[in-house]
Amino acid sequence: MNLHERLQYLYDRYETGACTHRERLELMELAAMPEHEAFFKERIDAAMINVAYDEATILSLLPNKRAEEIFEEILRQPVLVRRKALTLRYWAAAAAILLVLAAGAYLWFSSTASKMGPQSSLAMEIMPGKDGAILTLADGKQIVLDSIASGIIGSQNGAQLTLTNGQLAYGSSGQINHTMEYNTISTPKGRQFRLLLSDGTMVWLNAASSLKYPTIFTGKERQVTVSGEVYFEVAKNTKMPFRVSVNEKATIDVLGTSFNVEAYSNEGAINTTLLEGSIRAAVVPAGVGGNAANKVLKPGQQAQISNTPTDPGAVPGITVIDNIDIEKVMAWKNGFFNFEGASLAEVMKQLERWYDIEVIYEKGIPDKKLMGKMTRDITLNGLLAGLEELGIHGRLEGRKLTILP
Repeated sequence: MNLHERLQYLYDRYETGACTHRERLELMELAAMPEHEAFFKERIDAAMINVAYDEATILSLLPNKRAEEIFEEILRQPVLVRRKALTLRYWAAAAAILLVLAAGAYLWFSSTASKMGPQSSLAMEIMPGKDGAILTLADGKQIVLDSIASGIIGSQNGAQLTLTNGQLAYGSSGQINHTMEYNTISTPKGRQFRLLLSDGTMVWLNAASSLKYPTIFTGKERQVTVSGEVYFEVAKNTKMPFRVSVNEKATIDVLGTSFNVEAYSNEGAINTTLLEGSIRAAVVPAGVGGNAANKVLKPGQQAQISNTPTDPGAVPGITVIDNIDIEKVMAWKNGFFNFEGASLAEVMKQLERWYDIEVIYEKGIPDKKLMGKMTRDITLNGLLAGLEELGIHGRLEGRKLTILP
């Protein structure tokens, strides 16, 4: 489900009264994004014509005695309504209509946001991550891909590099020598990226991740190296198997398949999840530890290799989890956070990477499990407001988030 489909889905649930409180908050966040102006304008126009809302009607529909205070607050915030084609009064009415639809969501959001301190104001919002990466060429030269225009950006060892809509593609230039040259693409915190390798393999990189790969694959195998979180759709080539090296701790052998590798150094395990096909996950050094050193996965399984063995000299084994929640694993690639059953510490690590923030805990990490899903296009402040509803309280100062007991 893409973002536009998600927006339509949430709006339809509003109209039928089926929307949950968290979904209402998500819709309010989407309504604040300029790119969704046309979507809401069309529906607000219809609502204003069909119901003939005026200020008195709007105030009478709002759910409690604070209605007039809320309406006055909307009018006091011109920063929210500076849209060239629309008047202040129009957007005040439009916002109020959305408040009616939201059945009190704004009331809750405003009171919650005020607890987060001055940094939670919309003027100080921390925006979500976006497409972007740093490309390091074989000679060490670096290119910031989100700072240059689309088009052909160069050629290397028989490969032509083309940048289009947040994706870098390697195609043949017809001048191939057989010397292996490696490029590395890395995503800082707050960035994600897509890559089409020269063999037709598609790669998605989550925030704070990297991929080292040859510009053109030659020889008997295709070998790449990853860190962070990366999703692969590997082009099938039985004569040239695909091998992924992970943090010098594990390898994944592939013929042609779709799988996700999560290998952040600050996480407890390297998790390899198979969506389609077949892969073999092995511990490095290969062969140590008997049968525990390598496992062949079936679709829907996840191989877990410890990132922190208790004995520094020990080689970790592989644990295979059946019937893994694929939707949760792939949420990042599909543009969502999926916090179902996640610990607070797990969630905060995701937020650190996506919003490029630092999270600290005032009195230790609260032992809490979270539930819920949310678009990754939401601002940090909007997401924090949602966490407040779940009893997670914090103080945001610049790019430092302190979790309170």
